[in-house]
Amino acid sequence: MAMPTEEELNQALAEAGRMREQGEDPHHVAKALLNCNYQQQKLRQVLKAVDSYFHSGQAVQEHQRLRKAAEEAHKAISRTGAIEDEQGWLR
Repeated sequence: MAMPTEEELNQALAEAGRMREQGEDPHHVAKALLNCNYQQQKLRQVLKAVDSYFHSGQAVQEHQRLRKAAEEAHKAISRTGAIEDEQGWLR
């Protein structure tokens, strides 16, 4: 499956926003797309912080950035209604 281009993703997100605003989301597809995109943004911040931490020699400042990014990702996932699997992991 090919990933959407940035333009395609932006169009899909704009349409999802319109659908939610106008109450045209009977199967919650737009809600799910917007939720996944929001969580993906937070998780990208975590990955960026992880990369920085590993490349910095694991310095204190990068450790703090990593911890903050992880906390924000956890908050975003719990705030947007995450689903837990059998092991208690959020998905």
